[in-house]
Amino acid sequence: MRDKADKPAARRRRIGGQDIVSYGLIVGAVVLGWQIAIQPLTQRAPVEVAVRLAPGSPLVLRRAAESELAAGRIDNAAALSRDALGRSPFDVRALRVLGLTEARAGREDEADDILTLAGNWSLRDDPAHAWLVERRLRRGDYASSFAHADTLVRRRQDIQPQVFRLFTVAGTEDPQRSLPVIASLLAARPPWRAAYLNSLSQTPQELQLAASLAILLEAGRAPLTSGELQGLYWALLGKGQVQALNTVRGRLNRPPPGVAVTNGGFADAAAPEPFQWRLLQKAGIVAEVVADDLRPSNPALRVDYDGYATGTVAEQLTSLPPGAYRFTAEVRTETGDPAARLAWTLSCATGEGVIPPLAAGAPNAAPNAWAPLAGRFQVPNTCPVQWLRLETRADDRRAPTVVWFDRIAISPAG
Repeated sequence: MRDKADKPAARRRRIGGQDIVSYGLIVGAVVLGWQIAIQPLTQRAPVEVAVRLAPGSPLVLRRAAESELAAGRIDNAAALSRDALGRSPFDVRALRVLGLTEARAGREDEADDILTLAGNWSLRDDPAHAWLVERRLRRGDYASSFAHADTLVRRRQDIQPQVFRLFTVAGTEDPQRSLPVIASLLAARPPWRAAYLNSLSQTPQELQLAASLAILLEAGRAPLTSGELQGLYWALLGKGQVQALNTVRGRLNRPPPGVAVTNGGFADAAAPEPFQWRLLQKAGIVAEVVADDLRPSNPALRVDYDGYATGTVAEQLTSLPPGAYRFTAEVRTETGDPAARLAWTLSCATGEGVIPPLAAGAPNAAPNAWAPLAGRFQVPNTCPVQWLRLETRADDRRAPTVVWFDRIAISPAG
């Protein structure tokens, strides 16, 4: 009988323990649900509301500190940021707010230490890096200032104009100290490199800076690519900076200035324009570098011209000193009369001086056979750079011409 009496009591004790566990789980779920529910509010609700909901939250304290700093209440911002750091010691934004309060209080050395730590902790804290850029620049520390500017501009394309202007002003006003630092940043091939180089194309000062950077980079681990150098050459030519163009080409040796015609054999396309062949296509004119039918291992320029269209077929820039020169090439005619329908010309890129055209066909040459082509011309003193062009000589009716050119060269006539 005692056993039967004990069983209900044991069951009640068991049920009571289960009730306690169940109640604890319910309370825990409610608390967890509340914490989950207020998280979006602590992040996005107005600061006053967030503080009432979670006054001890490091996130809320940091947001309150940022709000106080923006309102100019420096002491409140400092106190709130210290409270936030006391609860979350590695909160970068709270650390940044504390550093900025020190700066506004006039304690810039302390602010520098704090914001440097914040910048080292996070490469994404833009306000900290922006303050460090200005602070280090005022101290004349280009290396540190520009390193933080690099951190900013790698992440945000919207501030590229401001950062690029900073680099450019420093490079033009204090080139001796700043240019090596800018070149070092560019040598790391940051994602903003091409955009910055392209921005240096409007004023003579910017072009001079671009030329100086090209020379510095050439001696380092990341010289300008052919495309980047091509952009610089075209910018210098477009702004009439002919002397600077020839100087940069001579310093870089790209392409070697001692070679009058770059890629005269059409086998090396590495050189940048405009010191490289540029083929211009249009209706009635097709120019392409292809393997020679008679010498398959040898590429050559093939021109298919209808005899009626007008335009330039191919061109490249050269920089011949004043004097007498000899033009030579090889030509092979498939059909038509290239001597009557095409001509090689040399004209001054600066628009001064006239050089008579040269023939584009060899007289009395055997059909479809390579033959030598030669002519002489004089470069005047007023012509520092010249365009070598193959141009059409159109007729009033169509006269198809297919012709090949190879081994084009210019040498002193003497």
